[in-house]
Amino acid sequence: LRKLLFFVNTEIKGLLETESANTILLDETQKEFYFISAAHDDPITRERIEKARFPVDELLSGQVVKTGNHIIVNNFSDDRNQYKSRDRKIGYKVRNVILVPLRNKDRIIGILAADNKTTGDFDDTDLETLNNIAAAVALSIENARVSRELRKAYEELKSLNHAKDKMINHLSHELKTPVAILLSSFKILSKKMVLLPEETWRPTFDRIGRNLDRIIGIEDEVYDIVEEKEVFHHKVFSLILEQCQDELEVLIAEETGEKGILTKVRQRIEDIFTPRDLVVKDIFLDSFVKERIKTIQPDMAHRNISLLTSLQSSSPIQMPLEPLKKTVDGLIKNAVENTPDGGKIEVLVHKKDNGIQFIVKDHGIGLTQEAQKRIFEGFFSTQETKNYSSKQPFDFNAGGKGADLLRMKIFSERFNFKISMSSKRCRRIPENKDACPGSIQDCEKMPGPECDGKTIVTCFFPSPKRR
Repeated sequence: LRKLLFFVNTEIKGLLETESANTILLDETQKEFYFISAAHDDPITRERIEKARFPVDELLSGQVVKTGNHIIVNNFSDDRNQYKSRDRKIGYKVRNVILVPLRNKDRIIGILAADNKTTGDFDDTDLETLNNIAAAVALSIENARVSRELRKAYEELKSLNHAKDKMINHLSHELKTPVAILLSSFKILSKKMVLLPEETWRPTFDRIGRNLDRIIGIEDEVYDIVEEKEVFHHKVFSLILEQCQDELEVLIAEETGEKGILTKVRQRIEDIFTPRDLVVKDIFLDSFVKERIKTIQPDMAHRNISLLTSLQSSSPIQMPLEPLKKTVDGLIKNAVENTPDGGKIEVLVHKKDNGIQFIVKDHGIGLTQEAQKRIFEGFFSTQETKNYSSKQPFDFNAGGKGADLLRMKIFSERFNFKISMSSKRCRRIPENKDACPGSIQDCEKMPGPECDGKTIVTCFFPSPKRR
């Protein structure tokens, strides 16, 4: 901005034939004027001008701000003593001056000034010229201010986002070891409980197991979101294992009587701390989705949901297996959990332009407009807290951690496919606070064979580039 204003001031100085031209801004907090840019015949004087600051009432510019009117003074001889301190600070005597306001909407933000005209007096032509330039200068200054504030807001947002990522990353790592220990301890305890009557402990253990699985699911989703590549802990634990192998084998054998347990320990370290290697492969999406549905169906067998498929044979897409599996499974699972019993879900694979589309369409409760805006943000639940409950996967309204769609969005950016969603909320339950009974047959709000809502999630995989 300063370079632009220096160019403008230099042009004004030439057009009006003056010794100096300045852009003066008002510091409303300090009640002072400062020179954001100056053009002067003498470079040293120019530097002095740009360093100067004046109280508003010490300059004639203060009257322009107060009245909103321009000022032309062609002879300062009568007011010489009044502005002596001004002349001393800027390093030269002002003999004549023209001042016009810089307006931003309904307020004056500064002054455009030219002084010491070398030929004749300032006239209406000079005033018209300066007024026209002032309008453009004021707009440039305002744009620069907005841009500066946007950059500042962006930097603050980026800093907050970095802090959030760092926190999530840290929590993800901190979850790994205690969850792994809990799971192992739970399995050991389960084996020891078989000596007792099963009815006395099995329901409690099943409940603990379900919630451990939920924690592991959260950990897995967070890992996919932050994709931590650090292998430090894997190396450290592996080194300790190598150095202490003999001692550990003897100790474990003495305490448990088990042989070969060190191999299990090593495998556990690999499972917990080794980063996943995602290898891109050629995948035929129609057969892949068919296989995933076959795998998923036993988990949703307790639901009365019609699953319709239309899987057209297609050319292969290129993507790692694991994120594709999580995307396909996650979208079908979400559809089942948001569709009441008696509803239907459609899963489609077909060619589209230069690629393949994978579509999951449920005729369920749908999403409100507000939920649709935030659905890919992550850790955002579409349900009211009172309607949320911890159920088994694929149960209606089972509730989610809100991270699965964010994970899919990140997968799409990482592996070059597009994911989009459209939804229509069921008229029977227009607000998030409205609860669905979980079965179309039990719905008393509106007669009809189907739920009135729907959600369509589309993934577009572009055809691989030919080599």
